[in-house]
Amino acid sequence: MLVFSKQKLVFLATPKAGSTAIETALSGLASVVIMRPPQLKHTPARRFQRFLAPWLAASQGDEFELCALMREPRDWLGSWYRYRQREGVPEARSTRAVSFDQFVRAYCSKNRPEYAEVGSQAQFLAAKGGSPVDHIFRYERMEDFVIFLEDRLDCSIILPRINVSPEGATDLSAETAALLRQTCAADFELYESLIRP
Repeated sequence: MLVFSKQKLVFLATPKAGSTAIETALSGLASVVIMRPPQLKHTPARRFQRFLAPWLAASQGDEFELCALMREPRDWLGSWYRYRQREGVPEARSTRAVSFDQFVRAYCSKNRPEYAEVGSQAQFLAAKGGSPVDHIFRYERMEDFVIFLEDRLDCSIILPRINVSPEGATDLSAETAALLRQTCAADFELYESLIRP
């Protein structure tokens, strides 16, 4: 998470959506940088509004706008799946023994195994009362987000390519793809609402 006091702007670090690259490029411009532990780095909108927004408003005398990135839901799960195939991931969280189709079915189940417990972007980005973050950009259109940041921060931005998940097969059967769309309807709806002119 990055807080830009002068611009009254906060970047929320959506997991598996380019947050490490953004933080690496912009941490020197931020007033507050929270990169560790992951539970603080990836503070969701609801928790931010409950705990940090009142403190920032009281200390800075104004409310802050929130910005974040969102990845296409299937691609986001694919990134988690590939990320958890790395060496050194604890066995209970590892996806090395399952296909992507099995991973997605596990994610869509009522009792997710630990390896498929990765949260939800829609829940991460939903503020209290259901209203989303002020400015959400598609991860796949990173250039739109960079233009927004360059305008708000009044500087040129070049993002490094770091913390990228390894390559891997992410094929889904038609049945599993349909199940994912049904289970993650809120994520797909939010993502599809982000079409910009």
